[in-house]
Amino acid sequence: MCKYLDFNENVIKWASEEFSIPYYSHVDNKWHRYYPDFMCEIKDKTGKTKTYVIEVKPLKQTKQPEKKNGKKYLSEMARYSINKSKWEAAEKFCDENGWTFKILTEKELFK
Repeated sequence: MCKYLDFNENVIKWASEEFSIPYYSHVDNKWHRYYPDFMCEIKDKTGKTKTYVIEVKPLKQTKQPEKKNGKKYLSEMARYSINKSKWEAAEKFCDENGWTFKILTEKELFK
């Protein structure tokens, strides 16, 4: 991702984990701070500048885990629930600021 941002001529500027977004976790019923992986400004085909907040995650962590027994399932569900809370907060934050939130996985990064 960093190489893409460094070498893409349409990227005006980018930063990694530069700011936080508050989110509420239903796993522990507390407020936390989410630091998105990247923020970048990109010039689109029309020359307009767009701001993106980007999270990079393994595809597996972006989907609700399949139901199974055991501690592994519980920890996967907790991680998914926390991620979902973070991403909902990021969507809202971006909407309020006229930005776009994207989640990228190996599927998009390694085409």
